[in-house]
Amino acid sequence: MPTEQGLKLKAEAKEHHQTGIPFVLWPESLLSSRILTNTVKELSGAKASEQAEQPQAQVPDPASPGFREKFAPTHRATDGHWVRSKAEALIDNWLYMSGLVHAYERQLPVEEELYCDFYIPGGKVYIEYWGLENDPKYAARKATKIDIYKKYNFNLIELTDDHVRNLDDHLPKMLLKYNVIVN
Repeated sequence: MPTEQGLKLKAEAKEHHQTGIPFVLWPESLLSSRILTNTVKELSGAKASEQAEQPQAQVPDPASPGFREKFAPTHRATDGHWVRSKAEALIDNWLYMSGLVHAYERQLPVEEELYCDFYIPGGKVYIEYWGLENDPKYAARKATKIDIYKKYNFNLIELTDDHVRNLDDHLPKMLLKYNVIVN
C-alpha cells in the first residue's frame, strides 16, 4: 500500500488480477524526480562515489551556507559517526547502545534542501536536537524546519538539553509513540 507521501506523489494501490497480490503503481513523471534520483544514488552507493571523486564539492547545508565547512564534526560517537557536539554524541551513542539502526545528518526526501540530525528507518522517525535555543537565527531556522516536517507529516522527535541530560527517561517514551520499541 502506498504511504501518505506516496499518495501525495500520485501512487495508486493496485491488485494483480490473477493472484490478488497488492502492488503500487507509480506515475511515469516520478522518474524525473530529484528526490527519487538522489535516494536511488544514496542507496546504491553512487552518491558516495560522486562525493569521493569530488572531495572539494560543497554540500548544501540546512542551517546556513558554509556551515558544514565552518563547523566540521569534532566528536566521534561509539559507532564511528562524527558529530558536531557533545550532546549529539550522547544521542548517537544512546541510539547505538540501544541497538537502533540510525543515520546522522540524513537528507530528507523532500523538495526543500533539509537534513535531519538523526533518522531511524525502523519507524521512519526523524530526531532533531535543538541546542542553541537563545540564538535568533537558529530559532528562525528551527521554525522553518518544524514547518517542513509538518508539511510532509513526518514523524519528528524534538530533543532539548533537558532531554539529553537523561535520555533513558525520555527517548524510549518518545520513540514508542512511533512504534519503535527499545529493549
